Amino acid sequence: MVTFSWRKRRSFRLARTLFLVAALGVTILVFLQLAPQRSAAVKPGVAAAPAPAPAPSSAAPVPDGHTAGLDAAIQGVLADNNQYQVGVAVRDPDSGALRTYGVDAPFEAASTAKVLTAVSYYKLVEAGQASLDDPMGEYTAGFQIREMIQDSDNDSWSLLVNAVGLSALEGDAAAMGVAYDSAENTLTPAGMAQILADLYGGKLLNQEHTQQLLSYMQNTNDEDLIPAAVPAGVAVFHKYGLLDGELHDAAILSTPARSVVLVIYTKGGDITDVPERTAIIHEITAAVAKTLT
Repeated sequence: MVTFSWRKRRSFRLARTLFLVAALGVTILVFLQLAPQRSAAVKPGVAAAPAPAPAPSSAAPVPDGHTAGLDAAIQGVLADNNQYQVGVAVRDPDSGALRTYGVDAPFEAASTAKVLTAVSYYKLVEAGQASLDDPMGEYTAGFQIREMIQDSDNDSWSLLVNAVGLSALEGDAAAMGVAYDSAENTLTPAGMAQILADLYGGKLLNQEHTQQLLSYMQNTNDEDLIPAAVPAGVAVFHKYGLLDGELHDAAILSTPARSVVLVIYTKGGDITDVPERTAIIHEITAAVAKTLT
């Protein structure tokens, strides 16, 4: 059995986080239990400089006429909040066109990497090497996948990682052209965007498993990040991550006309600035969602 070492060092259950409600100067902060991981991929206390305008791509991930406005909007948010490290990736799941902003180095992916774990287990099922009905812990593997994604359960994550194996996680990521460090649980925003784009495009799993996993990524136990800033009529499939100074959300935003993948990774000092970084995620999401509606 694979030892899920960075998981075992600190075994806590990630609870749903409630975010800032600002009224008359009163800030309500959240209580949470932290997920178990450890990394120095993006160093705390070192602010990232605002990213320069990206070079024009041959195919923009947003409709013609929106790219310059989106660039300006996201870069403005980064410039106004350069005390935090923020990395953003916007990808078109159909064309593969990608734009990135801010920090493009690996972050500790926190619970966003649970999507990769789910994909890897489903791959074992499709290869006939495992079953969703296999006993796992006190329940079945299928139950543990749902708990891991929908409720961000870390005990379920540990069981599934041990079943899949760390080398398999890295291999499945590499097959997508994504560098995943299983020992440190690190991904870049662009790498996470690639995973979501391939999942949504049906390139990773069969139709049944693709739809099942996406269904778990809707109406999760925490809808306060990207989903909270998306207007009516836009469906959201996402996985958030919260750990120490990391606050992330990785989502597919979809309308009947088109879809876009949005990944926002942030790093601050600790959980006390989660409300401020939540506001950053909302501003960036609103700018991207505007290109869809």
